[in-house]
Amino acid sequence: MSAKAKHEDPTASERLARKPYERELLRLQNELVKLQEWVRAEGARLVVVFEGRDAAGKGGAIKRVTEYLNPRIARVAALPAPTERQRTQWYFQRYVEQLPAAGEIVLFDRSWYNRAGVEKVMGFCTPEEYWQFLHQCPTFERMLIEAGILLRKYWFSVSDTEQERRFRARLEDPMRRWKLSPMDVESISRWEDYSRAKDEMFVHTDTPDSPWHVVESDDKRRARINMIAHLLSTVPYREVLPPAVDLPARPEPRGYQRPPRDLQTYVPDHAAGLGPDRP
Repeated sequence: MSAKAKHEDPTASERLARKPYERELLRLQNELVKLQEWVRAEGARLVVVFEGRDAAGKGGAIKRVTEYLNPRIARVAALPAPTERQRTQWYFQRYVEQLPAAGEIVLFDRSWYNRAGVEKVMGFCTPEEYWQFLHQCPTFERMLIEAGILLRKYWFSVSDTEQERRFRARLEDPMRRWKLSPMDVESISRWEDYSRAKDEMFVHTDTPDSPWHVVESDDKRRARINMIAHLLSTVPYREVLPPAVDLPARPEPRGYQRPPRDLQTYVPDHAAGLGPDRP
């Protein structure tokens, strides 16, 4: 078996068609809203970690999870590079600041596992810092779980050929070129280094208390459906009926008159120049 063949996604030849994908995605998103309402009502705290290769589809999955959720309840934590001050803090400290309060959901678009991945491979941390992380991480996550936080960890796995295809698509698309960072380019030549780092990370952090769940993501649609369905299956939520809301009758007019339109500045009607609608 060639080096490339062993990385191939076994589902790659069975791409999920758009119609069943959209139908099931909408059903699952409806369930996510129920999950959100249960989290709010029960005062639960849910943390979902999204990790994986560059261009593995983490961002797209997060968008589908949050599409219909209340941003006051469900938020995304995508931290930039640490500041000089943060570099002197306990490594986990800036991530602790992002953890949810009661009734909240936090989705980590990359997380504390940066130390076991990009920092290790690119030399952004010392060997001592790296091994200290692997030693402390299971204890840190056990503390979160013992404190009542629901912790779920997903690793998005993409083949080398599909990753390169996505990189080239970004390079050729002006709307998405910003998504191709120098780190992405570097990851092509360091594929095996990242593979070894991921394997070592799993050895130390794929624990019974806090297991990793691998999402095959060469087919983005299939990956999103599988990840969301799995997340829902791991949380003991139930449907919480919202309080009844009755819209009041609109009161009778009491003499209010709107100011003349020419006293206000309106946005130009750009849409008027688009022409008639066509099928």
